[in-house]
Amino acid sequence: MKILQRLSHYRISRYFKILFVGVDLVLLNLATILSALARFGSLDRLLSKEERTVSLLAILIWVALLLQNDSNRSIRVEPIESILVRTIKKLVIHASLISIFVVYLNYTDISRWRLLSFYLIFFGLLMISRYFSMKLLKYIRAKGYNFKTFVVVGANESGDKIRKILAKDLTYGYRFLGFFDEQIEDKIVNRNLVLGGFDAIRNFVLEKKVDEMYVALHIDNIEIINELTRICEQNMVRIKFIPDFQLYTKSSKVEVAFYENTPVLMFRTEPLEFPVNRLIKKIFDICFSASVIFFVFPWLFPIIMLIIKLESPGPIFFKQKRSGRDNRSFMCFKFRSMYVNDFAHDKITKKGDSRVTKFGAFIRRTSIDELPQFFNVFWGDMSVVGPRPHMMNVVKEYSDLINNYVVRQYAKPGITGWAQINGFRGETKTLNDMENRVEYDIWYIENWSLLLDVKIIIETVINIFKGEENAY
Repeated sequence: MKILQRLSHYRISRYFKILFVGVDLVLLNLATILSALARFGSLDRLLSKEERTVSLLAILIWVALLLQNDSNRSIRVEPIESILVRTIKKLVIHASLISIFVVYLNYTDISRWRLLSFYLIFFGLLMISRYFSMKLLKYIRAKGYNFKTFVVVGANESGDKIRKILAKDLTYGYRFLGFFDEQIEDKIVNRNLVLGGFDAIRNFVLEKKVDEMYVALHIDNIEIINELTRICEQNMVRIKFIPDFQLYTKSSKVEVAFYENTPVLMFRTEPLEFPVNRLIKKIFDICFSASVIFFVFPWLFPIIMLIIKLESPGPIFFKQKRSGRDNRSFMCFKFRSMYVNDFAHDKITKKGDSRVTKFGAFIRRTSIDELPQFFNVFWGDMSVVGPRPHMMNVVKEYSDLINNYVVRQYAKPGITGWAQINGFRGETKTLNDMENRVEYDIWYIENWSLLLDVKIIIETVINIFKGEENAY
């Protein structure tokens, strides 16, 4: 415990960037050595000019990636999972750059299998390192060391929300001292937690060791806010502001961008607005859809086509104009699962619908009827994962009833989606059903990642075999 007491005098997280760089360089070189031993059984091949050049380049690129602004930031309330995902992204970029370098210069002495084993070993070492370093830091904070004290100015909903976030977990390393405000929202804040009004703040800061001040006041209190800023800057207290975004939007996530020096508030984050993310999703869609088209369609399609033709007269495919990204229409393909009827483009399928054939009920229940949409994905009209495309008349109806309905069309429609694996697929019996579906679709747009797409695909496959109540 003496070591922890000594550490408590330092802001450990300040040194994390330097510490991470040092540890990562050790791990990178260790991975290089282990991969050489695993591939060649000795280190002799590492002495070649090409291997030394690639090893040096690997070090320089990794250091450059780590020294970027967000690479090694240590946010006390950031979950370990977020740190791991960020590290994986850096590792993918690193591997891509090294691969391009090796291929472009035609380095024939570089073993591709050695590189592959290097990244597998390096990935494992990095994950272990990140995990245990965060666990160690949280353990130290949970013991009461390396903590920060904070006060909140604003005994209101926003102020109490930040208090609960920072104080709910000892491992975050925050210790709440109290609120300051002239008016107290009794239903939200316990009066016993309020230390005084605005006039009491200066003396409290002088007498107590306050590390951070969170200001949750309306902009109308600009003179008080300016005074709080002066008090904090004169007394080495870091001041942070809790803007009341709810004045503009009910969205739980907002993004602030800077146009030169002017901050601009955007209602929601959209990862797919970044070209790199769109490219990643596009490559994934093309590769996934091409795999299904080339490996599944040649043997499965003839069987399905034959059964459809034998069961009822009519076309094999059902084509329908649906609404896509940015509300642009496209022709969506499905296997025909109904008898030919005059209401196919207007009437939504209901449970026990007499228009559905026997085989049609099976392929709808197992989602086989959606397989032709992989052509839509390959052509670029759809994505493997995204909000389900709706009929044009449905879009018109619900866009008038649900304010944020069309937000779901910021992304390409998908064969499956976040709403579908959470139980919102098929018929929407009430307006609330559609509202819930829209909320899940918007959540997907705001939280997209390639790992999320993979998760949704896996859950979809599992649900197909388990069977779904709303699949009819």
